[in-house]
Amino acid sequence: MRKAGRPILTVFNAILILLLSTTTVFAVTPAQINAELLKNVSTNPQGVNGAEWCNLQAIRQEQWICNVYHTLGVRPLWVDSNGPTEQAKHIASALTSGTADGFNPDDYGVPKIEALWESRTAADLARLDMEITIGLLEYIHDMQKGRFAPKFKDPKLFAQAGGNSVFSPVKALTEARSSTDITLFLENLAPRHRHYRELKSALKHYRSIAENGGWPVFPSGETLHPNDSDPRVPALRDLLTKTGDLAKEIDSSQQVYDTELVEAIKRFQGRHSLEIDGIIGKNTTNVLIVPVEKRIQQILINMERWRWTKHELGSRYVLVDIAGFNLQGVVNDIPQLEMRVIVGKLHHATPVFSDAIKYIEFNPFWNITSSIARNEMLPELRKNKNYLETKHIRLFSNWQSDGKELAPETINWDEVSRRQISRYKLRQDPGPWNALGVVKFVFPNKYSVYLHDTPGQELFKEENRAFSHGCIRLNKPRKLAEFLLAFNNAGWTEEVINQVIEKKKRRVVRLVEPVPIHLVYQTAWVNKNGTLHFSRDIYGRDKKLIEALFGKG
Repeated sequence: MRKAGRPILTVFNAILILLLSTTTVFAVTPAQINAELLKNVSTNPQGVNGAEWCNLQAIRQEQWICNVYHTLGVRPLWVDSNGPTEQAKHIASALTSGTADGFNPDDYGVPKIEALWESRTAADLARLDMEITIGLLEYIHDMQKGRFAPKFKDPKLFAQAGGNSVFSPVKALTEARSSTDITLFLENLAPRHRHYRELKSALKHYRSIAENGGWPVFPSGETLHPNDSDPRVPALRDLLTKTGDLAKEIDSSQQVYDTELVEAIKRFQGRHSLEIDGIIGKNTTNVLIVPVEKRIQQILINMERWRWTKHELGSRYVLVDIAGFNLQGVVNDIPQLEMRVIVGKLHHATPVFSDAIKYIEFNPFWNITSSIARNEMLPELRKNKNYLETKHIRLFSNWQSDGKELAPETINWDEVSRRQISRYKLRQDPGPWNALGVVKFVFPNKYSVYLHDTPGQELFKEENRAFSHGCIRLNKPRKLAEFLLAFNNAGWTEEVINQVIEKKKRRVVRLVEPVPIHLVYQTAWVNKNGTLHFSRDIYGRDKKLIEALFGKG
């Protein structure tokens, strides 16, 4: 029996060996994938190989691929002989779900990744590895830095925030690969503060509204006053229900603009930087007719603006929203202090940047800038040689500490040119007349911008408060001083602050620990109660940003 069985075993073994050898012939080896990668990352018409070639690439993605693979070794990062690794699967999932942050998966190579996912040839696996690398780098870059550099689109869009570093693809990939949880790593790339998180939630909500047909078009017509009867009222009621300004829809056929609707319109006006009067005139109608798709774009561009700034704002910081004319003192992501502010006029726009408040100046001098001296002071001096005296402004021979005080009436101002007046230092003494009020908050910066009090408190009643030369005026400056000093300098109570101010003597108080300050430009934002607001685009920046991110169409 055993003799008869041998031929059968021999045949079986031969078949098994043949099958194994066949599998071996068709299996992809790491060396083959490496070889395919080497072809892709080193190919160049100039015959320059290695990292030297990387910096010659005209396309950013080619530079990144070249630098990453030559630095980390020309070997697959996300695939092996069996296909995509577990990390690759998590990355692909993150690139697909980037829509929650306003990202388009197509911009991160998701269609290409999906097309190559099931293939097991060496060439396709190498290509897949590079597509995952490119998509991941683009995602990390865009989440950390924004989808494009605003200063190259329009220098006025954004002043570079302090501390922003140059993006390093090698560093980004190294951190991603060394993370124990790639999904968590990618989630943590987004700004971590509530301002971004709540806009992200608002985006989800407004997309849901759009998917369900949006809100109805509010027809134009005569100004609508409380208790007016109008056939447009049912559409108005439906619209305000969908925007969340009207809690519930009751008797949708009712055509009277009743008290309930008036209160809803006031909420709508408050959320859209309109005069809160309950009257539906031209301005309110123009905002009511904005479709939900435009609001979604507005939310998206403001999420982009947050990605331009520092992602960690600090545990305690001051936030100035230029477009919203608002200042907040924030502790552990919760606003502890809020006030109205006045910001720069269109041609004296308050810049966007981050810094740290280092000292407070009580009863400050006002050192008048050369531009104000040229454009505002010189014309007045030519009309009235006593002008400086009436404004409590002193004149010095130069801007140095040893500059001599001069008598303004001894100078023939008609002969002083606009250029020559810049040689003089004009300084207003402390007092109720001082343009900076009784307190000034300094965070030294190249824009010469600071926060300060103002004797012109009546301007805070205006809804559009772009009146300054670039600095930020505060309507509750003593409260800000109290907020800053309470965490820094022991003994600085409200009473002590008032006593120092009453002495009318200049005094500088340095903060023991500088407090971060962030000047931002947000035309869509969520308040501390979770209510979404839309501000006026006072500097006309939204249109340019929308065109950059979505095209003119």
